[in-house]
Amino acid sequence: MKNSIESFFGIDELHTSIKREVLAGFTTFISMAYILFVNPSILGDAGMDKGAVFTATALASALGCVLMGVLAKYPIATAPSLGINAFFAYSVCIGMKIPWQTTLAGVFVASLLFILITIFKLREKIIDSIPADLKAAISAGIGLFIAFIGLQGGGIVAGDKSTLVTLGSLSGTTWVTIFGLVVTVILMVLNVPGAIFIGMLLSSVFGVSAGYIAMPHGIVSGVPSMAPTFMVALKHVTDINSLQLIVVVLTFLLVTFFDTAGTLIGLAQQGGFMKDNKMPRVGKALVSDSTAMLAGSLFGTSPVGAYVESSAGIAVGGRSGLTAVVTGCMFIIGMFFSPLLGVVTSQVTAPALIIVGVLMAQNMARISWSQLEIAIPSFLIIAGMPLTYSIADGLALGFIAYPITMIAAKRGKEVPALMYVMFFVFLLFLWILNVE
Repeated sequence: MKNSIESFFGIDELHTSIKREVLAGFTTFISMAYILFVNPSILGDAGMDKGAVFTATALASALGCVLMGVLAKYPIATAPSLGINAFFAYSVCIGMKIPWQTTLAGVFVASLLFILITIFKLREKIIDSIPADLKAAISAGIGLFIAFIGLQGGGIVAGDKSTLVTLGSLSGTTWVTIFGLVVTVILMVLNVPGAIFIGMLLSSVFGVSAGYIAMPHGIVSGVPSMAPTFMVALKHVTDINSLQLIVVVLTFLLVTFFDTAGTLIGLAQQGGFMKDNKMPRVGKALVSDSTAMLAGSLFGTSPVGAYVESSAGIAVGGRSGLTAVVTGCMFIIGMFFSPLLGVVTSQVTAPALIIVGVLMAQNMARISWSQLEIAIPSFLIIAGMPLTYSIADGLALGFIAYPITMIAAKRGKEVPALMYVMFFVFLLFLWILNVE
């Protein structure tokens, strides 16, 4: 058995060991286990059953990890992406007032398109058409949006009639967020593996001890039923019948593009997998996350993508697909801890959102700020997402501005044809929102 595993995953060729790969897989899981509790919290705000989302999150994550490990043989884990789940809940369901069932159908349609363009190798070409600066701006903008949601959910930021937002009341349950944020920041700075997860665990203990959070009724239980969300997407595919919803589908597609592509490349560079500036077996890696995204939409969760937290496992020596497979197995085990959902409140998950926002905001360093024709649309994307409380609106502002600023700078010929197409698509998108 041991020899078969070593042979299949190329353990010896990669100069690693089964023990190291197992440790790496566990480390990756600990680093990203927070998604089991954060995702139900976010999608729950859209009206979805938290227990069903919990199980769907675990199964979709496990499937994606195993596929990535077995097909692509990379130590890269997958799960519902932070940022795109915020777009799902806050921009589409709450902002556009579109039912979660229809939004889930949108994810299903987007995943089908994802698989098709991956099979026909169009995915890489589409990604290449988006300027690198705008890709960085999108990631950074989503990061600020996620951080804003965390600050708001944790009570650190509150609404104000005069200034729109202001500092919240630093009392009551807000102290759970403050405690969790301080602990998580210290752990992150000290490079402690699983810092976000540990921070959530300690803030939950603090919240229960201080009386801010009710004591859970047990820790281990049966797996919550997926009945409220299972296959719901198929029943509502016919609801995708307006230009607004088509734009939503395209946004799911594009945002997941940027998130997954950037993460895969970054992790491949960290692990030393890049050869001649190309990522071997990238097609299989893309098929893996596309399939997981399709399955996730049928289970009942937002789009699945590669996770940057995989870097934690790679950092401790994970080099083969066995790392991802172990992570997937850990997600299956994690399904039996659903009672902890009641303990993981918005104040507990807030620090995780804020920290992930910080990590994503680092992409701003990759933008050519000295060139105004690039800096202006990039800034509109970054500022637009949190200030309009919509990822789609932020994209629209930047994608509309980009061709204009490039033409003004006499660089119109450098703008990819797809960006001109997106210019008109987002103009229509904003017009539809204004009319409705």
